[in-house]
Amino acid sequence: MAENKSSISSAGSYRETGEFWDTHDLADFENETKSVDFEVQLQSSRVYIPLEKDVAQKLRSAAESHGVSAEQLLNLWLQEKIAEESQQK
Repeated sequence: MAENKSSISSAGSYRETGEFWDTHDLADFENETKSVDFEVQLQSSRVYIPLEKDVAQKLRSAAESHGVSAEQLLNLWLQEKIAEESQQK
C-alpha cells in the first residue's frame, strides 16, 4: 500500500484493510472522513439490436415468468443457440 495514503484502519496491506472493514462500519468513523471529487468514465460494452415489437413483448413476458430481466434471458438464449450452431459444424 502507498505510504502517502491515509487509512482509518491503519492496515499495512490490502488484505488487512479488507479484514478491518469486514468487522467495522464506516458510519462509526464519519468524523474521520473527508469529501473528495473524482470522475468515472464508463464505456458501454453493449450492442443494441432492434427487435420487432411483438417479439420484444413476448421476450419480456417470458423473462418475467423466469424471474430474470429480458436482457439476461435474451443473452442466455442467444448463447445457447450459438453453442448449438457451433456443435453442429
